[in-house]
Amino acid sequence: MRILVINPGSTSTKISIFEDEEEVFSRNITHTKEEMAPFEKISDQLEFRKEVLLKTLKEAGFSISNFDAIGARGGNTHPLESGTYIVNEEMVEDLLSLRFGAHASNLGAPLAYELAKGLNIPAYTVDPVIVDEMEPIAKICGIKGIEREAKDHPLNQKAAAREAAKSLGKKYEECNFIVSHLGGGISVSAHRRGKMIDENNCLNGDGPFSPERSGDIPNIALVNMCFSGKYTKEEILKLLSGCGGLVSHLGTNSLIEVEKKIDEGNEYAKLIYNAMIYQIAKEIGKQAAVLKGDVNAIVLTGGLAYSKRLVEGIKGYVSFIAPILVFPGEHEMEAIAKGILRVYRGEEMAKEYR
Repeated sequence: MRILVINPGSTSTKISIFEDEEEVFSRNITHTKEEMAPFEKISDQLEFRKEVLLKTLKEAGFSISNFDAIGARGGNTHPLESGTYIVNEEMVEDLLSLRFGAHASNLGAPLAYELAKGLNIPAYTVDPVIVDEMEPIAKICGIKGIEREAKDHPLNQKAAAREAAKSLGKKYEECNFIVSHLGGGISVSAHRRGKMIDENNCLNGDGPFSPERSGDIPNIALVNMCFSGKYTKEEILKLLSGCGGLVSHLGTNSLIEVEKKIDEGNEYAKLIYNAMIYQIAKEIGKQAAVLKGDVNAIVLTGGLAYSKRLVEGIKGYVSFIAPILVFPGEHEMEAIAKGILRVYRGEEMAKEYR
């Protein structure tokens, strides 16, 4: 099968072409500020991105009619269970309306749908960002009317978990894992028999602090900050997600830069770095409790998992819980292609968005 995979970012559109599991072509199309300036809303960019994508494919010698399927990163819709979804008009409408949230990923499924339309080619999205498999008890917090939400990295988490299960000679649905995606945001989830039953909402900054996000912070201190008159609502939200974590303490979201500071003898950088490791480990410990200690493996993935120092630091705290398996990097493009292949091979049924 030849599959086109599309992953829109805020200033880029990644595309990959797979022949079965093998990636045979990839391109990261960058979009300049000048090109994006005319578009007031993310949804306004659809036609522009479509034309740029088609031009790139044509220059590389590919035609849309040559593909058996088109896959895309999922965006903000109402909460869904995990799986591979056929992109339909209702999904496209919800994504482009932005009523469930504005993010560049909202353009993925609409782009796939527009490209496939009229060519008898199916369009799919796999494990979108709003996958919600949390159990009811995990959503309860101490204030009535406020619930914890599922917003993390389901596509990459589940891809890493499947690889972990494979390395153990098992199916994902047979295993219990604690999976941590280590990136600009850090998510830690309990995977029980193929379901993500609990997790931190890293999109909004909950959980351990990360290169860009604040993580859990003392409630009263945050309330006092909000009512101090020194910050707007937008500035507070930016501190929670975007300018928190390493950015707040050290002025950078680069782990490489922070590790360099440590090597140069910066004791404060070392303290903050170790505190981040400490908080990741605590979050892993929480999810071990959720799984009642029945854990086949702790799985570390994401771009920061390339850091041996970070990985060894986490191992030092949590290796007593279960074996630790490391799958560094993000595997989103491959995960989308594999989700489509599972449907075509009869290993799972495609789901319909409603």
